[in-house]
Amino acid sequence: MMKKTLSVLALSALPVLALAAGNHQGGHGMAGHDMQGMHGSMHGGASHSNVGKPGDPAKVDRTIEVVMDDSMRFTPATITVKKGETIRFFVKNAGKVPHEMVVGSLQELKEHAEMMRKMPQMQHAEPNMVTLQPGQRGGLVWQFDQPGTVDFACLIPGHMEAGMAGKIVVE
Repeated sequence: MMKKTLSVLALSALPVLALAAGNHQGGHGMAGHDMQGMHGSMHGGASHSNVGKPGDPAKVDRTIEVVMDDSMRFTPATITVKKGETIRFFVKNAGKVPHEMVVGSLQELKEHAEMMRKMPQMQHAEPNMVTLQPGQRGGLVWQFDQPGTVDFACLIPGHMEAGMAGKIVVE
């Protein structure tokens, strides 16, 4: 009888564990953490921003390599693109700790960095970001549809504050 009770208890805990793990497909899957503010402005939502939008991988105008490392810097830290250009950022983590590249307005990046400080184990997958483990390579495709300056940063707690940020100048 005891063995059967333990089996029933163990099986009844599985749905709770699955919910606790969250749904990381296409977003954070965590209550209280909504990327819609960042997404809304990037996708022409209510709050208008000049950061651009996800690009079509089949229509890339050029590829720019970006290296992240443990000196808390991006190389290059300043990138120049033309209005309307779709860029594939080929990103490499040359460091020994995880890093990420997130494209957005400075305000959006600061807000998201604050959320990450509160929830450091947060996992996310958004079209404006790539998170890489040490030695990993990855990329993101972004279209810059308005002239101005677009920011990017690593939002892992402490990294942006240590200077891990850069600018994209859209001519």
